[in-house]
Amino acid sequence: MSDLGTYSSGGDEQLNQDALLNWFHQNQRSLPWRINPSPWSILLSEILLQQTQMERGIEYHKRLYERFPTPSSMAKSKVDEVLFLWQGAGYYSRARRLHALSQIVVAQFDGVLPSTYEELLALPGIGPYTAAAVASMAFSHPVACVDGNVRRVMARQTDNEDPSVKVVQEYADEILVREHPGDWNQAMMELGALVCRPRNPTCNVCPVRESCQGTLRANELPRPKKQKKTMVELQCILKVDDEGQPELIQRPDSGLFAGLWGPQMEEEIDSEGLEYLGCIKHILSHRTMNVHVWKDACKQGIDPNTVALSTLDRRILTLGGVFLNVPTE
Repeated sequence: MSDLGTYSSGGDEQLNQDALLNWFHQNQRSLPWRINPSPWSILLSEILLQQTQMERGIEYHKRLYERFPTPSSMAKSKVDEVLFLWQGAGYYSRARRLHALSQIVVAQFDGVLPSTYEELLALPGIGPYTAAAVASMAFSHPVACVDGNVRRVMARQTDNEDPSVKVVQEYADEILVREHPGDWNQAMMELGALVCRPRNPTCNVCPVRESCQGTLRANELPRPKKQKKTMVELQCILKVDDEGQPELIQRPDSGLFAGLWGPQMEEEIDSEGLEYLGCIKHILSHRTMNVHVWKDACKQGIDPNTVALSTLDRRILTLGGVFLNVPTE
């Protein structure tokens, strides 16, 4: 690695870009999309990891990439099949937008993922971070990525308690190693994930600790943002036939759990005379759902293992004694 220089973060010391890249090359995790860094593989990983933890993201990436190795293969499928494979990954609107994206790539780009930041940003489900990640990692375009890891590294390097989106982006743009944008963006994010962690960072092994102005109060930086969660109370009637098969309906194409299957669930339901099974507390990023479940009979249900279900619906079915091939987490 040639000498790439240093970057001043405003203090006496300068961020050593060479040291960080060398550290990354020696310590990067072996991930499927790094082993096989095709543009489509990288895009799948970035969309999955938006709201899914790394360990599960790897599992779902393998599942999706084996079935849909190209945008064209996904575009030819029905969205229900994508949703079925996405079960358990959460935030199912990502799967619907990914399917729509694949169809646009086939229709407008002959099945080849576009390479520029601007073209990627125009696709469904692609925001500034994902567009920058794919453009830099898959196509070596000099675009800086900003995610939570980069914001945390920046906050500690500059001793900034609450850096704005604009300030973090400006910082990332300035320190970007334009000769190696993909490696650099991954190095910054890997540093935040493995060393400059939200709690108990291992500053003693940090390759850029000399330039860090926030070392003495690293656990306080950046200041955490308080998120208010909405409490939602719902009622659910789980209807099961004599064979133990539940009555399920497919939800509308918009709204919570769009396009997925599940039992009837409303704010108000007439449950008089039904068996009460209990209450399920289901926590999402911005809301907590208390779902009260009653059980009833139906003439004929369907096999729940053949349709896409949300994690909440799987929990409801399990509470009602319905057999599922894949255990509920």
